[in-house]
Amino acid sequence: MELLQPSSTEEAIGALGNGSRALAGGTELVPLLRDGLVKAETLVHISHVVPRGIEGNRVGAGTTLAELEVDPQIPQVLREACSQAASPQLRSMGTIGGNLLQATRCWYWRLGFDCWLHGGETCFAKDGAHREHAVFGNGQCASAHPSDIAAALVALGATLRTTQRRLAVADLYRLPTTENRDVTTLAPDELILELDVPTPEASTYLKAMDRRKWSFPIVGVAAARFDGEVRLALAGVAPIPWKLDSPAALEDATPLAGTAYKVEIAGALVRRALAEIALTPKSPARAKREP
Repeated sequence: MELLQPSSTEEAIGALGNGSRALAGGTELVPLLRDGLVKAETLVHISHVVPRGIEGNRVGAGTTLAELEVDPQIPQVLREACSQAASPQLRSMGTIGGNLLQATRCWYWRLGFDCWLHGGETCFAKDGAHREHAVFGNGQCASAHPSDIAAALVALGATLRTTQRRLAVADLYRLPTTENRDVTTLAPDELILELDVPTPEASTYLKAMDRRKWSFPIVGVAAARFDGEVRLALAGVAPIPWKLDSPAALEDATPLAGTAYKVEIAGALVRRALAEIALTPKSPARAKREP
């Protein structure tokens, strides 16, 4: 395996594709390589060519979760999502760009089963053990997206700038289909460069997990209030971060036999989140950031 260290974004883009993979913090990619779930002939180290840091509403894709969780410029929902994601060591290495591209934690996929998401004909979770799996968007694949940060950004209505285009964070994701089983719309030679993160009046992130700390979400609820309108997004309940149009939309869930409990948890967390942001006063004009 070859490691390339490009000196510019253009050089990095030129090296991507054809069996190469972008490497930043490595907290996601390295375990996938180790377990044989991702193949790569070349790693393209992008840490020095992708923007890093926080300036107003702009966040460089190379910014670490540890940097985001302590910066007062960052909306509360995103700070809380970052602080509850993984261990301190992983948060100090993992970047926000990499976090958005996390692979599913579905154990059938992780153990290399010839499952539907791997290109097979069967979603083994549907008839097997599946207590951590999806309750929305699970017609073909019942895996659950693990990113707390992605749900927070969807609730905030954040946008991305890549090397090819601008798009909403919500549009970075797609439910897999028989024709295309990818869950993101990012091209192999496309890099996320930075994010634009709007400032809400109030926001929060609530998370239910198996352990009290450093665990993936059983259900995560991100809520943000803009001009009195509340936006909701969920983590851990669908193959992609799930935008919830209203609390009533929880009735549209299609849980498996062993995941119905997630709908109840989601309902409880949504009610708590709505109560929290309803009680939070509107930020002063310039703070433009939550207190």
